[in-house]
Amino acid sequence: MAFSDAIVAIVITLLVLDLRVPNVRPGRVLSGLLGQWPAYVASFVSYSYVAVVWLNHKAAFNRSKSIAACTR
Repeated sequence: MAFSDAIVAIVITLLVLDLRVPNVRPGRVLSGLLGQWPAYVASFVSYSYVAVVWLNHKAAFNRSKSIAACTR
């Protein structure tokens, strides 16, 4: 289980590396961030997908542990 958690942490780290600070003049940061909304939506969708996969993986392992405990 720890190995899969580490893989998920690496994937999340790689996803955040794609986000960039907008290159705008001082006082125009909000408009620069709003101009990058597709990147933020894509990041949110990617994080959501990784979270669903991780939660399903964790639930499957917990079910297999409980089944193994019942068979003893």
